[in-house]
Order: sequence, then structure tokens, then C-alpha cells
Amino acid sequence: MAEEFMGDEIFTLTDEEGNESEFELIASQEIDGTTYVALIPYDPEKKDAEEQEYVVLKLETDKNGEELLVTIDDDDEFEKVAEIFEDMLFDEIDYDAQ
Repeated sequence: MAEEFMGDEIFTLTDEEGNESEFELIASQEIDGTTYVALIPYDPEKKDAEEQEYVVLKLETDKNGEELLVTIDDDDEFEKVAEIFEDMLFDEIDYDAQ
């Protein structure tokens, strides 16, 4: 699994009602050949990502070759991916403990 932590990459997402919101990419992970991203609402005043709720979306390509971020509809798939992001983003690692 390739993992990547991002910073300062902002996406404008449009919801089902056509409302636009800005999100900041905090991590990306390839799982079983599919790329998933973790995003937090973009707020230049808030810099502590751990205090913000994040969303996990899946990267898909439409019939025109355009990349889209879509919600994960399958509950099992979502649980698996969310657990990986939880471990990746919020588990504290003690590098001094041997």
C-alpha cells in the first residue's frame, strides 16, 4: 500500500444540492488498487487537523477520463478504508521506545 501525506492542497467539492465547499487534503492512500483521500474542511485559521472531522472519498474516473472524488457507498469498504486512515492519521508512534 502506498501512502502519502499532503499539505496545502485545496479542493472545491460540490454536493448533491450544488453547494460548493473547500476541503484540504490531509492524506491519500492506495488500497487494493483504488486511491482514497482524507479531507478536512478548509479553514486557514485552524491548523490542527486532529481537532477537525475529516471525510474519506474514493477517486474514480468517469467515462470522459475525468477524475472524480465520490462517496464510498459500500459499508464494508468504508469501514475498511476509514480504519486504515484512523490508524494512519491518529495513532501516536513512540519512535524512542525500542
